[in-house]
Amino acid sequence: MTVTDPICPPDTAFAAAVASVRSGRQHLDDAVAALIGRLTERELLWLLDGDLTILRGMREMSQRYNKVPFEAGRIDRLGIPGIRFTDGPRGVALGSSTAFPVAIARAATWDPDLERSVADAIGAEARAQGANLWAGICINLAYAPGWGRSQESYGEDPVLLGTMGAAAVAGSNPWVMSCVKHFALNSMEEARFRVDVRVAEDVLHEVYLPHFRTVVESGVDCVMSAYNSVNGTWAGQNRQLLTDILRNAWGFTGFVMTDFIWGLRDPVGSVSAGQDLEMPFRQQRAATLPAAVADGRLTRSDLERVAGRHLRAQIGLALRAGPDPHPDVVASPQHRRLAREAAQRGAVLLRNRCGDGTPALPLDEASLSRVALLGRLADQPNQGDIGSSLVSPPSSVTILDGLRQRLGDKLIHVGGTDREAAVAAARSADAAVVVVGLSSVDEGESLIGVDTASTQLLGGIARFRPFAAALVKVAARVSTLRNFGGDRRDLRLHAADVALIEAVAAVNARTVVVVIGGGTIVLDPWDHQVAAVLLAWYPGMEGGHAVADVLLGDAEPAGRLPMAIPRRQTDLPQLDWDADTVTYGRWWGQRKLDRDGVPAAYPLGFGLGYSTFSISDLEVGRLDGEHFVASVTLANTGVRPGRHVVQIYAVQTADTGRPVHHLVGFRSVHLDAGTSTRVIVDCSIRPVQRWAGGGFTLEVGDITIRAGSYAGDPAAVEMDLAVPT
Repeated sequence: MTVTDPICPPDTAFAAAVASVRSGRQHLDDAVAALIGRLTERELLWLLDGDLTILRGMREMSQRYNKVPFEAGRIDRLGIPGIRFTDGPRGVALGSSTAFPVAIARAATWDPDLERSVADAIGAEARAQGANLWAGICINLAYAPGWGRSQESYGEDPVLLGTMGAAAVAGSNPWVMSCVKHFALNSMEEARFRVDVRVAEDVLHEVYLPHFRTVVESGVDCVMSAYNSVNGTWAGQNRQLLTDILRNAWGFTGFVMTDFIWGLRDPVGSVSAGQDLEMPFRQQRAATLPAAVADGRLTRSDLERVAGRHLRAQIGLALRAGPDPHPDVVASPQHRRLAREAAQRGAVLLRNRCGDGTPALPLDEASLSRVALLGRLADQPNQGDIGSSLVSPPSSVTILDGLRQRLGDKLIHVGGTDREAAVAAARSADAAVVVVGLSSVDEGESLIGVDTASTQLLGGIARFRPFAAALVKVAARVSTLRNFGGDRRDLRLHAADVALIEAVAAVNARTVVVVIGGGTIVLDPWDHQVAAVLLAWYPGMEGGHAVADVLLGDAEPAGRLPMAIPRRQTDLPQLDWDADTVTYGRWWGQRKLDRDGVPAAYPLGFGLGYSTFSISDLEVGRLDGEHFVASVTLANTGVRPGRHVVQIYAVQTADTGRPVHHLVGFRSVHLDAGTSTRVIVDCSIRPVQRWAGGGFTLEVGDITIRAGSYAGDPAAVEMDLAVPT
């Protein structure tokens, strides 16, 4: 029998188990136990790793990564569908799917409802193409800016990371199993296969784990472990992370899978540590676990415990899954409209003032006779990283496409790097739009960090060090040829981009700079020379339309920064991106700037719109466990409708004596011009708890709560929250 249904193959033992739970005849755990009782020892071992041999798998992956779902633990005899994995933080890696804006762009919306809709669309497209697990929820917090995969995550703040990740779980769960990654402290790209990240116990629990805890509590099905080691133990076999914290402390009942190929180093020991599934191929476990069972190092009960976790998740999906979506849902008009909306809503307007004091944006199409579009990225379908997050949409709209569709002959495009031609076009234009920034050449996933020891994990002839060393050189060469960007040592724009901006700004007072990228970009000092700066991120397949919508005022730039942008790179933590050992500290991002008394160029949560807002009349409810409610009056004081993000911060004094802002809640609200509303924000006190003696504590007394438009907003309103004895 061939099993094709990825959810619940009919007329099988698996389907009978699902039916028994749905009808109430059996509890879920009992149904899983009964199904496991029917498995042979060989089948139990089959459930513990991917289904393809590594040779065949690597051959298929070299043609195109994740062209079809990666399967693991599929057992046709009993109808067990197994894991059918698709990657994709910005859309489904399979087929020709909708390319949404990157995750950090969606984080800039500060709108979990929108993220839930995006994840719903991604989940439906994954399911329509045969997948039953989506591993696109990346919530790693970067200690130092420059991490190549910042674009795949939701920014710097644990509350924002956790809230958006939980929304993605809720959106995708009707269609597929959800997977959050990479657990934990994975925010160095080129050293990820060898680096040991050291962190103090209290800092680990207070800074780098809370967002994972939030997503686990939201009901995520799977956690992907990280490549790096944490305090001397590889994350993929780290008992403290995978068992003591994840399962015993947080109550996680799903399953853990490794990151791909290099995700564990001790296949036998990883079983007792809490690692359930080696992905994506039959690799280390296939070579070692049968002998470990034979000589008694592993028992059948060990195998049953591990296998039961992902069988439980598979039955759970079958119980909640909606009907199969039609294949036409993939890259459908509805999903393209959603991608366009997300790109509009995530665009962050950082500056908007001409020299005469008038706003530079939005551009008034009726009054324009000539607009110059300049910069090497204006005509590029720049979707971001080309590693595991790559999505292959059926089409992609560049910024040139979007503006040309709207402006027609009014648009003068000068492409490439001809600065003299660009300046000449800008000099005679009503406005100049300069598109600059980053691409996959500058940042993203990388294979540069594959070293000899990790290459030996491939097995076969790669077990032998000389062959492994040769493969390392091949991997580095491939990474260079395919332009895998890796981590960024310099957070500034390319010098040629800055020179173009400065030259254009010198001849056109209405110079608008559109910045493309996925991580922190230092804009100083050129930003104060231009009229407007719009951070568009990697805006997805409909990005060109979305940017045109924002520039011409059809849509508002509703985004707010999900991370702080410093004035100087040295204002934030610095790392040796090639190090074998690093230490992650307590102070990063906006909190480090606050602690050091260094103003951000653009603080966490900052963003302008085409309207203005005021926040007043803060009220703070009583603390109920870890939660409290804050409410404010939000007024749209401008002349057009708009969207604003009410941000609630708890302010505490750092060891330097300076106030530090801890985000505790937020809410995105749309208001018509001249109207006001009462906004209620659910808040968590977790960000100001301290880890001591194996648990969290909270100092008795008053905590200052501020409601504003960004961290450190001078117009914020505040009152105290009482923490009782």
